[in-house]
Amino acid sequence: MKARVHVMLKNGVLDPQGEAVRHALGAMGFDGVNGVRQGKLIELDLNEGTTQADVEVMCEKLLANTVIESYTVEMG
Repeated sequence: MKARVHVMLKNGVLDPQGEAVRHALGAMGFDGVNGVRQGKLIELDLNEGTTQADVEVMCEKLLANTVIESYTVEMG
């Protein structure tokens, strides 16, 4: 069983990496990009029986800094 955890900075939190990417794209001639938010994808290979609630506890304790980041979990 696999789970994917998408972690992104919350709205309103400065994203310097995203801004650097937006600036670089503009310098390369891609003028239509008004904003970039950069996050991370974490794939977990889980034992059968691991629940989404278990993964959410992992996120709250380690995988995401919930003060400045939000996360979504996909099980499958």
